[in-house]
Amino acid sequence: MGRKFSNIAAEKPFKNSDNEPKTGICADIKNDLIAMAGEFIGTILFLLFALGAVQTASTNTSSNSSSNADDTAGVAPTGSDSNKLLTYYYVSAAFGLSLFATASIFYRFTGSIFNPSVSLALCLIGAIKPLRFILVSLAQMVGAIVASAILDGLTPGALAVNVSLSNGTNRAQGLFIEMFTTATLVLSVLMLAAEKHLLTPFAPLGFGFTLFIVMLFSIAFTGGAVNTARAFGPACIQGFQTYHWIYWLGPTLGALLATAFYVFLKEVKYWRITPGQDSTDNHESPSVHPVTSRMSRGRNDSGETAIDNVNGNTDGPRGHAAV
Repeated sequence: MGRKFSNIAAEKPFKNSDNEPKTGICADIKNDLIAMAGEFIGTILFLLFALGAVQTASTNTSSNSSSNADDTAGVAPTGSDSNKLLTYYYVSAAFGLSLFATASIFYRFTGSIFNPSVSLALCLIGAIKPLRFILVSLAQMVGAIVASAILDGLTPGALAVNVSLSNGTNRAQGLFIEMFTTATLVLSVLMLAAEKHLLTPFAPLGFGFTLFIVMLFSIAFTGGAVNTARAFGPACIQGFQTYHWIYWLGPTLGALLATAFYVFLKEVKYWRITPGQDSTDNHESPSVHPVTSRMSRGRNDSGETAIDNVNGNTDGPRGHAAV
């Protein structure tokens, strides 16, 4: 007479119960859109705080005030040599720390890319699909514009965070500086995040340090873009230089260079060269038998030397047996 329960799962089986994998360009569209949203928010936060540091340096130090579009970068300070170096260091550190902080937040579900050149490299090695590459790259570019617009509204005065060639750097030099610095950053992502090992969970720290060190070099010559979105966003607010194209071509070439080197390392099976580099097993440590001194061989477990043997203190193990 009790209530009769039916087996709903048996009566109405779920769709795709045969577990057939989805195929096609939109097979994982839901996750692609989530990654796109995450990259959009992450790029805004990354560049808001990083560019905010540039604006702070521009506001509180002697920086170029020329109306020429080539001189509107907040990363081209004037004044004493110490003022220039401190500003370069401050801005480079701000970008590195901002990337580390925001990447740590978004790393687990978007990969914390925030850079179209990194997205391109991940697409080329098959880490992300072409559709996700297009979506996250679009999100990064739009996010850079939004971050620049927010910063422009939050701070007094004109926005001064654009990148530009300075210190006599010509376009060819700027192009290759951007190429090599971006290649280094992309390679850090490929080796720390795309390659899975014990350091992979700490990859955001490596991203931040890598961006910091490459910007210490490039900031004085190209403004230290190392990221097409970082150059494009502020330019939409402040205006474009006639050589803005180097901030597109340079990072793209850098992504291709880093990808080519990564593929080469995979082809030669780099992990066989020095195996166990990320191991924490002490049994894989070299078996070393150090040469002990006469004095250390005469020590006993109480730390006394062999001189105590004269006094008759001969009890207990000696030498390495006491350890």
